[in-house]
Amino acid sequence: MKRFEALGLFVAIAALAGCGSGTTPATGSAPAARPIQHIVIMMQENRSFDNVFAGFPGADTTLEGACLPAPWCKGSHMIKLHSVLLESYKGGAKIGKDLDHSHRGFGIECNANKANVCQNDGFDLINFGESGQSAPARTYPYAYIDRKESAPYWTLAKQYTLADKMFFTETASSFIAHQSILAGTVEISSDSSLTDQPNNTPWGCDGPGPHNNNQHDQYTWTPLLFKDGRYKVDGMFPCFSQYATMADLLDAKNFSWKFYVDSFKAGPDFDFSGAVWDGFDAIKKVACPTGHLSPSGGKYFCNRGRDWKNVSIPNTSFFSAISSGTLPSVSWVIPSLHDSDHPASGCNGGPWWVTKVVNAVGTSKYWKNTAIILIWDDWGGWYDNVPPDQITYTRLGFRVPMVVISPFAKPGAISHTQYDTGSILRFVEENFGLGSLGTTDASSTSIGDIFNYRQKPNKFVPAREPPVLNCGKIHTGPASMQEIIREDGGIPE
Repeated sequence: MKRFEALGLFVAIAALAGCGSGTTPATGSAPAARPIQHIVIMMQENRSFDNVFAGFPGADTTLEGACLPAPWCKGSHMIKLHSVLLESYKGGAKIGKDLDHSHRGFGIECNANKANVCQNDGFDLINFGESGQSAPARTYPYAYIDRKESAPYWTLAKQYTLADKMFFTETASSFIAHQSILAGTVEISSDSSLTDQPNNTPWGCDGPGPHNNNQHDQYTWTPLLFKDGRYKVDGMFPCFSQYATMADLLDAKNFSWKFYVDSFKAGPDFDFSGAVWDGFDAIKKVACPTGHLSPSGGKYFCNRGRDWKNVSIPNTSFFSAISSGTLPSVSWVIPSLHDSDHPASGCNGGPWWVTKVVNAVGTSKYWKNTAIILIWDDWGGWYDNVPPDQITYTRLGFRVPMVVISPFAKPGAISHTQYDTGSILRFVEENFGLGSLGTTDASSTSIGDIFNYRQKPNKFVPAREPPVLNCGKIHTGPASMQEIIREDGGIPE
């Protein structure tokens, strides 16, 4: 995986904020004026708004994008968007193409002017690979998902509410997104924040680090970005206690929650989604408040925190919760790589997975009081035409799709309100009366204006599950995952 040159020194870490986790069984209920009793947050992977919804009626989209003068960008300096399959095969190989969606890649694509306003005209200057370590991508990022494959997403957007001003909070990639959806921040100190992805898996407290006496150069590191522009590649071991999470607020008010994700441990069906997208594995008080060495020495084992029981593995246990009547107040539902929409997965299982989850909720007793929030974690390097406001040195990132599915979501509506990841957390807090984390949840506009609690509730109409490639035979198991990593030049994330 590509590493950047360290440009500065690490600064002192800020103290932990937030309240402690409890173990009391969840008995809370939403305020009477709020009929939403369950919130399901589905986080898919690496798609910009235009990449999923280019041409959607009434939404701010485009079918061509600005580019800087180059041999492939002449005349009007606009490139027409082309269709691309979710699996985005490379020739005959069943392996997708990833695009640069690092903090550096964001800066190239944004191409801010002297007034610090993004021009969104540098997408043709990035490279393939999750950190831009492969060949030039040129016109490839100017693309939308083939309509045959994105149709299930369009159907949901037409039935419920589509938000066309939802921005990724940060200017980096998936690791950061999976922290932001839990905490609303990746700020480590007053002048530094996490950025990009760790250099090894798992991306959390289980990785090699100072706790198990490894050599410094064998640690798992998360890069840091400083306010003055410095970038430190070996910034921090990814086991954080510098910020509180939604788990702290939910525990304090006795609301139940679960984080549904696959295991990070290698096995016959290993696809490393749990090794990279389990955000709670990087939260010290949940994943590893203490640890111990094996009796034989050498190997380090995390002693899990009290809340680790809420990290539910595998992700399909979400369906068991519905069938058993134990759906928690708040659920995070994280896909496997095959079902994630990730460009480097070589698979098209995302629409199938989303349809399966939505149908499960919609056909159950939970439909009448549930909100499903479907988002994509970052833009994945794909072109988008709406420039994000540059609020701080780490935010905002590019626009991503969000569809809100609920009996109380305004039917067939498009919200033009500006949101970011903190907007989702703020809605959860308001809905259950949790108080605030005091991060971007406090400064962002809640997505509450998407709901109309006085309307006649939307009737759920089950959708047909779309066809999906037999991805298990395309690449299953550690050896095939390594093939994907080799093709991508790093861990696709």
